[in-house]
Amino acid sequence: MSNRENLKIPVFGTVSSRQIWFASVICFAAWTFGVYDFVLFGMLLPEIGREMAWSATTQAEIATWIAVGTVFVALCVGPFLDRFGRKAGLMLTVGGAGICSALTAIAGAVGLLPLILIRSASGLGYSEQGVNGAYLSELYNSADNAFIVRWRGRIFSIVQGGWPVGAMLAAWLTSILLPRIGWEGCFIVAAVPSLIIAILAKFLRESPAFEALRDQRARNPKSSHHSGSVLEIFKGESLRPSIVLGMTHTLNWFSAQTFGILGTTVLMNVHHIDFGNSLIVLVFSNLAGFVGYLVHGYLGDKFGRRNVIAAGWMICSLSFGAMLFVPSDFWTVTALYSLGQFFSIGPYACLLFFVGESFPNAAVRGRGSSFVVGIGPVGGIIAAAGTTWILANSGTWQSAALYLGAVPCFLSAICVLFAKSTHGVENVNAAPASL
Repeated sequence: MSNRENLKIPVFGTVSSRQIWFASVICFAAWTFGVYDFVLFGMLLPEIGREMAWSATTQAEIATWIAVGTVFVALCVGPFLDRFGRKAGLMLTVGGAGICSALTAIAGAVGLLPLILIRSASGLGYSEQGVNGAYLSELYNSADNAFIVRWRGRIFSIVQGGWPVGAMLAAWLTSILLPRIGWEGCFIVAAVPSLIIAILAKFLRESPAFEALRDQRARNPKSSHHSGSVLEIFKGESLRPSIVLGMTHTLNWFSAQTFGILGTTVLMNVHHIDFGNSLIVLVFSNLAGFVGYLVHGYLGDKFGRRNVIAAGWMICSLSFGAMLFVPSDFWTVTALYSLGQFFSIGPYACLLFFVGESFPNAAVRGRGSSFVVGIGPVGGIIAAAGTTWILANSGTWQSAALYLGAVPCFLSAICVLFAKSTHGVENVNAAPASL
């Protein structure tokens, strides 16, 4: 039996173009401000640390514990998504990100433990991309418009472009607001749009795949697929994507933690770029990252998402590695860092959609997507813990970023090649498999 026959699943209903474009806009906005909240803490960590008199080692330890909490929160989203629906999952994640931002503003004055607990809840905003991957892959493949079905990867690349837009918006607004309202005010500003989007998400169309799943659940409530257990993703045809893509995302998160979340810290310590100029570097690099989304979305539709992801991350690792060792010239560093972000962030336009396509059964797709997304920060935990150890033992940020950032990025590119390609498959994951 061919790859196409193995993965093709019949459509259970269609979705109008108007409903799809509205969902795409809401998901883009939700992801943008989910990212805004998620990266804001890492971006402001040097300033918060300066105000609180935290050493560089203490800041790295805080980042480590927050990453641990993020994993637990993110993994809880999957069962919720399969039980209550994609629309409810989106409302939970983006609304939770808004609440997390508001509470962060007061957590610094209370103590380290409350701050770590509250920032752990930022895993909700981070998990929004998993919701998008499951929800939009189902929605686009159920479209009544052949153009949307054919160009679904490119359309999703724009939605997933919320990562660099959110990061760039956070860097830009932080540079403006920080001198005026302080870091606490920056978090309060971040909360407002997320809460508004959570309300608007109530008017979204639920995916036909989940509607069919809900109907199946009503007729056969004792099915193991409806148990809500995360263990279901490690059975049958879901086992391979769970292991391969989970490991891929974990390895790539080393790089995301080092060069993304702690990007300002790396730039300040390796090339001695001041905080203001490091934000400018982030703006340029995230603009390049957004273009990378659009390019990789197009290439993924044309050449296959798996192969494009692998090629992009290989180039990314070389770019970041070179950036660490070039002379500390502002424009040279900016160019290489931006090139790295282009090939680091860009492949995520393919990855999240590819993850949604890789789980043939909609009954476990929410858990599968959320697992792959949620397990990624484990790489961030290891990277942050490793960075803490290196710095505590007279190491440098340069060596830490190389071995815990650039090298794992290359390994993630190799790992993704072990996943099954979905290139050329029609109507993939449009509805749940028969139970």
